[in-house]
Amino acid sequence: MTTVIQILFNSLRLGSIVALATLGIVLIFRTSKATNFAQGSIGTVNAYIAAYFSMTVGLSIWVSMLIAMGTAFLTGVVIDKLFIRPAAKANPVSKQILTLGIIMILVGVMNSTIGILNDIFPSVTIRPEPFFPASRRINILGAGIELNTIFIFTLTTILMGVVYFFIQKTKWGLATRATASNEPIARLMGVPTKTITMFSWAFAAMLGTIAGIALAPRTGMNPNLLLTVQISAFFAAVFGGFTTFFGPVFAAYLLGFFISFGGYIFSQMGSRSIFAEIVVYTLVLVILYFKPYGLFGKPPVRKV
Repeated sequence: MTTVIQILFNSLRLGSIVALATLGIVLIFRTSKATNFAQGSIGTVNAYIAAYFSMTVGLSIWVSMLIAMGTAFLTGVVIDKLFIRPAAKANPVSKQILTLGIIMILVGVMNSTIGILNDIFPSVTIRPEPFFPASRRINILGAGIELNTIFIFTLTTILMGVVYFFIQKTKWGLATRATASNEPIARLMGVPTKTITMFSWAFAAMLGTIAGIALAPRTGMNPNLLLTVQISAFFAAVFGGFTTFFGPVFAAYLLGFFISFGGYIFSQMGSRSIFAEIVVYTLVLVILYFKPYGLFGKPPVRKV
């Protein structure tokens, strides 16, 4: 029972990190009609900023995270204004290629800054401090659960609740749903669609940054920090259904659950835990064969 509880909370932690990236991807896809392949790189470069202020300047992780949130917001705004908005009339493939170009730019920036950080910390891994010390644990039915795990899950849950309230209960949320449903018609009805897409990119960048900051203390900083998370996020978005906001988040936690339990089972069998991801993603592809629009997605209805 202790092992099951430990794995369950580990799956909640993994699912929360993936859910943050997934929501950002879906939000951009719904408002900008673009598949953002740079979501992981955007989150990673701003997580580096948090690591810099935490490890070099000596600020607490909380203050460093607030600074990184500000730079993430600006990153999203700049990307929308310089890259996405000029390509608004282009086809979706052009926007996707633009996001691939953004990856190259951000990875180049990170590779140059890694050298600076490694000069400062030549003998240690660039590993920012977690939100709470790893020794801080809560006993749940005999299992010692890190306070960080509970905090990350709680923070993600609160953020999802805020996003749900914003989208469903506010005028800006209504404008966001209108933009996501039909951007040209929404613009003709007076909805400030350009502002909506700009804030969507900014908010998605902030979500990715939180995911990077939550993951970095365990893995250490590197330019591919969120690569696996982004792949899982795309699987969750497709698995849950790109046409909904709830479905991809649910799918992210579902993937986190099966990957965590599958990894434990494979490790007990003497195999590498990565085989769990291979099996889970294969099953997702099989399910998508029968439900191509995802678990909660619906086929588009074209009225003539």
